[in-house]
Amino acid sequence: MLRRWPFIVVGLTGSVATGKSTAATMIRDLGIPVFDADAAVHSLLGPGGKAVPAVAAVFPGVINECVVDRRILGNKVFKNFDRLKDLEAILHPLVKEERTLFLKQCAARRQSLVVIDAPLLFETGGYKTCDFVMVVSAPHFVQEQRVLRRPGMNETKLAGILARQISDVEKRRRADEVVPSGSGKRETLRRIIKCLKVARRKRRKMLRRLPCVK
Repeated sequence: MLRRWPFIVVGLTGSVATGKSTAATMIRDLGIPVFDADAAVHSLLGPGGKAVPAVAAVFPGVINECVVDRRILGNKVFKNFDRLKDLEAILHPLVKEERTLFLKQCAARRQSLVVIDAPLLFETGGYKTCDFVMVVSAPHFVQEQRVLRRPGMNETKLAGILARQISDVEKRRRADEVVPSGSGKRETLRRIIKCLKVARRKRRKMLRRLPCVK
């Protein structure tokens, strides 16, 4: 049985280049704690990272100056589903541990609402930890324009990334609320604030339905 935390856990996800990172920054600026799954992965693969020994053993040749060279590692797993699964088997449990530690720290600080920012929230089952899920979405042409401006990115790499993720259409279908990011930052922020209010109301309704324990 999944643990229910004494605060609202909001999941934040979205496909590549839909504006999820911008949304996460806006949420932090509102004073809300955010767990960044991508940042956790960077830390796990960085100096002294917990994942470094296991990754080095499974993927020889990826260590450069005691850290994982993400470019070399990426080349090993790109378009290789089995090798990608090997990497995920190392990283996902460790990210889950970091997420649980974050939630425990938030509970100790008596937070009322926290956000889990994870690009693979649905794919890894992380949504099961959440009371509410927001999906950041943008029109495909906007997404493509954004991602192709990134260094080293091309249409082939974009197609490979999207192939490993649940589609934007499916993510929007599963979401409690969708935050559009193609109409300017002001509109995105307005929708985020609205979504957080809806999440708080949903949590209050859920708590009212719980039986009283005497």
